[in-house]
Amino acid sequence: MSDLILTEINENLKIFQKKEGLTFTSDAYLLYAYMKRRPKAIAADFGSGTGVISLLSAAKRKYAQIHACEIQSEFYDIISKNIIENRLEEYIKVHNTDITKIGYEYFGKQIDVVFSNPPYMKSDSGKTNASLYKNVARHEICGTIYDFCNSAQRVLKHGGYFYCVYRPDRLTDLIDAMRNANLEPKKLTFVHAKASLGPCLALTEAKKGASSSLIITKPLIMYNDDLSYTDDLKYIYENGEFNEQYQKSR
Repeated sequence: MSDLILTEINENLKIFQKKEGLTFTSDAYLLYAYMKRRPKAIAADFGSGTGVISLLSAAKRKYAQIHACEIQSEFYDIISKNIIENRLEEYIKVHNTDITKIGYEYFGKQIDVVFSNPPYMKSDSGKTNASLYKNVARHEICGTIYDFCNSAQRVLKHGGYFYCVYRPDRLTDLIDAMRNANLEPKKLTFVHAKASLGPCLALTEAKKGASSSLIITKPLIMYNDDLSYTDDLKYIYENGEFNEQYQKSR
């Protein structure tokens, strides 16, 4: 795999990434940090890419076991390589599979958590890229947000959690997809690059079969005016989780 680069990231991990694929970004790290630690839970990562969210979660022992599911065989190989590189074989099992076609039987039983950093753009919107890998990661070529949510509800046990990072301009689609799949949105956090700018990301937590009640937390502002990290972002990068203020309504 001569087209790979090795990068050191948070939690003392080293990951291989494709030079022409999407590389590790704050989207992935923020989703990892947003998810509650459940050390006895079985989780699945839908659309794993290089497996970075699974790797971060395993390194932090957020879950007992993680099933990393990726449709592109090239990325399946990279995830497998990353798991071995970081000695996390005990905690992550990788699957080269189409998540739109699986049910809970695929994992042997219903599981506790599904998380995903899915493609944000519809297949016919936005600029396409010469790299197939980037197109699949950015556009709904291999599955829409409705497919991701429907697949999550099939494999989750009642009361199981679904975590997702998404674009604010498609938030209505995400919430509609969740509720159509009996995944009730329970917590929502908007992420802003700076306080003077609108949100660039939306982090969500949904619960299968739950009653309607949504906490909208205080927004996460990432950078001060001088582009230094805010105290909230510093805390996230230092601890791999959001502070307790993000468990409350605004």
